[in-house]
Amino acid sequence: MSLKSVCGRWYRPGIRATIDKAGRLVIPQPLRERLGLRPGPVEVTADGAGIRVEALTEESVEERNGRIVIPASGAVIDDDTVRSLRDADQR
Repeated sequence: MSLKSVCGRWYRPGIRATIDKAGRLVIPQPLRERLGLRPGPVEVTADGAGIRVEALTEESVEERNGRIVIPASGAVIDDDTVRSLRDADQR
């Protein structure tokens, strides 16, 4: 994550959060919004010394003409959105 989050506030490269006694971790809103995470099932896996959280789709991934096709999430993504997400990761 860049030093400036999507919502315009300044943060360190990471955002601190706390895991409670039940093992729950709240993913901060700027990260959820940036990654498009919505309430629902996720897959959590070990990734080196960290964890990886990936949203699961209710529909399966398809293969068409030798290419993997991911079902649409319903989110509208235009050129400006793609450009701003790309630019935020390059800072």
